[in-house]
Amino acid sequence: MPAMTTEMDELVTRAQEGDRAAFDELVRRTHADTYTLAYRLCGNEEDARDVVQDAYLRAYKGLKRFRGEALFTTWMYRITANCANTLMSKRQKHRHDELPETVEDTDLARDPAAQADVMALRSDLSDALAELSPKLRAVVLLRDVYELPHEDIAEELGISETAAKVRLHRARLQLKERLFPRKGEVDRAS
Repeated sequence: MPAMTTEMDELVTRAQEGDRAAFDELVRRTHADTYTLAYRLCGNEEDARDVVQDAYLRAYKGLKRFRGEALFTTWMYRITANCANTLMSKRQKHRHDELPETVEDTDLARDPAAQADVMALRSDLSDALAELSPKLRAVVLLRDVYELPHEDIAEELGISETAAKVRLHRARLQLKERLFPRKGEVDRAS
């Protein structure tokens, strides 16, 4: 067995026994490769730093369960990939286009047709929000405009976190139906 692997195994054993300095040394030895993987998976420095931090936190919490069936570095790569996947999935799930507050500072300022489209969409969105019940409107505004987490929304409204998530889902469905009706529904309404 190579000396480096033996040293790493010893560090892992010591870290599992609660030796914080041993875990710090594991981090020091694996950080560059872990960060490189995170950066390649995420594509930017900020997300890579978040992923690395999360990966080492998970590794620290799960170190006692590490059985040594793979190298520590392999285990870290797996954790890092999982953390990156989780982050990117969240980003994709919550991805949305921002409507500019004003058109003066955007490319829209030079395109009257695009300006009109944004203003019409903004108006339609305001109308659709106004048509929601107050309970649903409150949840969608707190989550999508003020970007509060579900837990804070639940606390703010005095409801369970599950109820906040259900209301948000219902509100978004109603908004989607009002803003983007299915073609058949549009034809019938005409």
